[in-house]
Amino acid sequence: MHRKEITKLQLIDIIKSWGEQNITIKKLQIWMLDNFEPDEVEIGKGESECTIEAMHIVMNEYELAQEEKCLQAQYLLAINYINCSEENYNQCKSDFLRHAFCD
Repeated sequence: MHRKEITKLQLIDIIKSWGEQNITIKKLQIWMLDNFEPDEVEIGKGESECTIEAMHIVMNEYELAQEEKCLQAQYLLAINYINCSEENYNQCKSDFLRHAFCD
């Protein structure tokens, strides 16, 4: 059976759509809910291990966060994290988790 795939570009495009106010946070979260099934969906096939892990974390955080906690103005932190390298992985992860959401 062929598993559904989510590419790095697809994830970046949906986050960018939200960040540029083309879709609502509700639509972003619905997309995450519909697509973040690690056992059923192949996420980031062919990407580096740090990119795949970043994609999982970004999708999980946006899926679970309360709508009012997601800071649209900080959407680039998610994209930067997805585009990270091994060298800047920890810094990008920290920036995303600390500044892309309000407490």
